[in-house]
Amino acid sequence: MVALTEKEGELALSLARRALNKAIALEPEEPITLPPVFSEQRGVFVTLKRNNELRGCIGFPYPVYPLEKAIRSAAVAAATEDPRFPPVTVDELAVLTIEVTVLTSPLRLSCDACERGKEIEVGRHGIIITGFGCQGLLLPQVATEYGWDSTTFLDHTCIKAGLPPGYWQREETEVMVFEGQIFTEQR
Repeated sequence: MVALTEKEGELALSLARRALNKAIALEPEEPITLPPVFSEQRGVFVTLKRNNELRGCIGFPYPVYPLEKAIRSAAVAAATEDPRFPPVTVDELAVLTIEVTVLTSPLRLSCDACERGKEIEVGRHGIIITGFGCQGLLLPQVATEYGWDSTTFLDHTCIKAGLPPGYWQREETEVMVFEGQIFTEQR
């Protein structure tokens, strides 16, 4: 996967902001010309923060939509559908900071379950854990923000999935990793 340029990252942030303004403030949106990378299918997450606190985060871990559609859809969903928060209001739009994380395709760790902690590189990898009919995902930046080591990161991904800490050490648990290119609004 080819990384986005800084200019393309700025366009990704602009797309997310425009989608929020249209969906929440009902502002009309002017057409925008995008480079070809926005037609490629990519995984993406949009994170909304208010005063550096999480306000919403939703995305698509797998490359099932063209990047433009994925960014727009994830931005609106993060603002209106994240079950942890009430929907974003018009008054909040001006104080929200948007972060867009463009993902690589997730890859399954093929090592022994007890070795998984050694395969996770904090600050580089995000994690998807699937087991017992549950799934949880944490973006690469989460472990860095909280100062976690790889084992703690795996444990918290289990918790996000509704599984007990340490569930990642079971052979029947699937652990996948991905990388993310992070773009953050400068406000």
